[in-house]
Amino acid sequence: MLTLEEVKSQAQLKAFVKFPFSLYDDSSPWVPPIISQEMKGFDTKENPVFEYAEANLFVAKRDGKIVGRIAAIINWLEVKKMGLKKMRFGWFDFIDDKEVSKILLDKVAEIGRSNDLEFMEGPVGFSNLDKVGVVTEGFEVIGSMITWYNHPYYKSHYEAYDMEIEKGYYEAQFPFTAVDPTPFRRMQGIIRKRYNLKPVNFTTTKEIMPYVDEMFDLFNTTYARLSSFVEITDRQKAYFKKKFIPFVNPEYIKFVLDKDDKMIGFAIVLPSFAKALKKAKGKLFPFGFFHLLKAKKNSDAVAFYLIGILPEYQNKGVTAIIFNEFYNVFINSPVKTFYRTPELDENTAIHQLWKNFDPVITRRRKTYKKLL
Repeated sequence: MLTLEEVKSQAQLKAFVKFPFSLYDDSSPWVPPIISQEMKGFDTKENPVFEYAEANLFVAKRDGKIVGRIAAIINWLEVKKMGLKKMRFGWFDFIDDKEVSKILLDKVAEIGRSNDLEFMEGPVGFSNLDKVGVVTEGFEVIGSMITWYNHPYYKSHYEAYDMEIEKGYYEAQFPFTAVDPTPFRRMQGIIRKRYNLKPVNFTTTKEIMPYVDEMFDLFNTTYARLSSFVEITDRQKAYFKKKFIPFVNPEYIKFVLDKDDKMIGFAIVLPSFAKALKKAKGKLFPFGFFHLLKAKKNSDAVAFYLIGILPEYQNKGVTAIIFNEFYNVFINSPVKTFYRTPELDENTAIHQLWKNFDPVITRRRKTYKKLL
């Protein structure tokens, strides 16, 4: 018998978080999360996103065993301030049984209708810095700590529920050997002089912290025009400072300032933690933390996580300054491969940044939508 159970206790939450571990073995490209960190993400006292959002978590059970899970999410900032009456859902995993996926999606639709929302879309998280999209191509490529992975059969479950594709994303990679520094080395000097700009580099995390709020303000400004964007609040800035910045090598964060020391551009590159997280198997202790620390210092692959340029400086060559600073770091490092995290198909500006590096698309993912 198939039943639906809402997550209320810590024990239920842990079971919710651990369910995907039963779907994938060690040889799978799936990258497991750190269980304790994943649980904290749903803590209404810990995560400031719950100031303006709510989430109801559910698991589907058959004969007492979990066979599926889903998070039903309402971002009230999106609904009330932006006027987008969207019911979000994410953390959507299930065995290959359409009865299971249907009972979970039905619950999301029910919550959406009870709140007078117009459509449901997923898989998405709470905001733009969360994971997004169901994988539709590139199942053989190892995942990352900032993306979801899924079996090929997932797509057919969305289609069986009469959902339509809402947004497309793709990921790509290119080798360090494909990077010819000549164009941006020449261009960056010209751009710096023309606009009176300067790069800022760091050697310690402490040095970065005074700039982080301004960086997130610039992020809000840069991405405001995208259809899926929801701004980052002040409390979220503080949360992300604590949660993400310590995981980044200080040398992997670059800022560009104008003559008045105002930030006009930034970029963050993350070391690949995929292999370390697979070794950790969801636990920081006793050895998980060691694997992550080793990856932070010695990873041979990195991902371009975020990049933002003030609108009035876009298409003026500012990225040449940023790429030049990163090149100076990576030329003396073990890094061999660069990954691009999921980028919206519609974000042509970001795609143009990489055209000279001959990137190869490695994975595609989609979000699906259904009217309520």
